[in-house]
Amino acid sequence: MRLDDVGGFVFDVDGSLVHRGDDFRARPLPGASAVLDGIRASGRPLVLFTNGSHMSPAAFAKGLRDEGLPVGDNEVLTPVCSALSYLARRHPGRPVMVFGSEAVRGRMEREGVTLAEGEEAEVIFVAHVDQVDLADLERAARAVVGGARLLTANYQPGYWGAYGPIFSRGAMATAAIAKVTGARPTVVGKPSKAAVREMSEHLGVPSEELAVIGDDVGMDIALGHLGGSRTILVRSGMSGTMDLERVPERKRPHAVIDGVEEMLEWL
Repeated sequence: MRLDDVGGFVFDVDGSLVHRGDDFRARPLPGASAVLDGIRASGRPLVLFTNGSHMSPAAFAKGLRDEGLPVGDNEVLTPVCSALSYLARRHPGRPVMVFGSEAVRGRMEREGVTLAEGEEAEVIFVAHVDQVDLADLERAARAVVGGARLLTANYQPGYWGAYGPIFSRGAMATAAIAKVTGARPTVVGKPSKAAVREMSEHLGVPSEELAVIGDDVGMDIALGHLGGSRTILVRSGMSGTMDLERVPERKRPHAVIDGVEEMLEWL
């Protein structure tokens, strides 16, 4: 595949650029650093869009740098970024009940989001949660029944770790609320139009001129297709053994590689 005419690059993280072990430490995959350096050397922008929603982009970037992957603070996006933009556009000033870490709740409050604790919420936003209280889920469900919108950072099963899939607790919490209310969650992370808009505006490049690289057909490749971007599936993670012949043609990636290092000759 030619990539010299691509205006910007969007990478998934886990399963594509790194693997994580039981200690959650990131181990860069072969060629990951070289690919990122090669893109920067060409003068084109890049961003890592993780569906992790428990830390700030700067914290994610620092963690990756500490583990050997050179990433700038401004080169990471999370679903909280697209959620904040979405709320500002669609629900400005509305009280939001947030399921997420204290870091995420604090960031959203600093960005002007009015935090709610129960049925007075007009929006429910579910990010990553380590623990969830059933009473909180019930209050959120009652708010949704009363008309609140249900937003989620992630509604995919999970992401790829060193020893297989790691299930998304945020998706589990979202599913609980959706089940009892019959609501259809609005995804603001990958894959969603909100995420497409966020990555395009962040890079200053139309989505049609981007390349999206990731290991998950249902998440990363779907994100690329939503924006009309070029898509590259990396076999080092979630879709490693997937038979693409069983995937509808419109949902297939434009190119498939075993590891991200294969991109080097295309840059």
